[in-house]
Amino acid sequence: MLTISTQDGVLMASPTEAPGVSDGALSPLRKRLSVLLGAERVVDDLRRYFGIGLPPGAVAFTGSRFEHLAGGGDRPEVADWITAEDLVAVQTLSVTVPAPVALDILEGPLGTRLTGLLHTIPRDTDMVDAHADVVADGSPADQAWHLLRDQPDVGWVIAGKLLARKRPRLLPVYDRVVRCAVGRPSSFWLALHTALREDDAALHRQLLELRQVAGVPETVSVLRVCDVAVWMGHRAEGHACPR
Repeated sequence: MLTISTQDGVLMASPTEAPGVSDGALSPLRKRLSVLLGAERVVDDLRRYFGIGLPPGAVAFTGSRFEHLAGGGDRPEVADWITAEDLVAVQTLSVTVPAPVALDILEGPLGTRLTGLLHTIPRDTDMVDAHADVVADGSPADQAWHLLRDQPDVGWVIAGKLLARKRPRLLPVYDRVVRCAVGRPSSFWLALHTALREDDAALHRQLLELRQVAGVPETVSVLRVCDVAVWMGHRAEGHACPR
């Protein structure tokens, strides 16, 4: 849980234990995220990443446009197919879909198959509110991830980022830096789903409060706030994350 206080006129955020909840009862990912999101630097990291209150000449990270570019990948008119704008959006996160795969997505049978799967994945549901079946092994979201991952030179990072662009409230960005920071659960989606829901959704509320304190627009998903906070903190510590 996040406690918000004022110090020298500046809003400060700090974690506090939820009453009556034993730390031992929480999942490993929940415990780890509580530590990472409770770091003193988190609010400043979020502001820097999203370009909030930067000094003259400073610029936001390109990834700050990932969800919002061209109105977002989950806007109703394009929610069920991957567009050229989505392919550009993932480039703001330092990955590129190989040209042959991109053409297959835009003009070929791969795109048709992905559209069929996206049509069955909820568009307007937050992960915390979704049933575990929505992100479980064998679900349409999981099938779409495997379909993308198995394309030549795509892999799990690009696959996950494309799907996070299409369903930002439901599916998280998960790359090598985040994996290095939080570990390797057998299913990151299911582990994060559990972490967000346990303890009466305290982690979800903490992320909402962090977003508010940092001044990040409400149109940025809770999952993206989590990803950015973890990524920025771990990156700043200079870890050599394995590939």
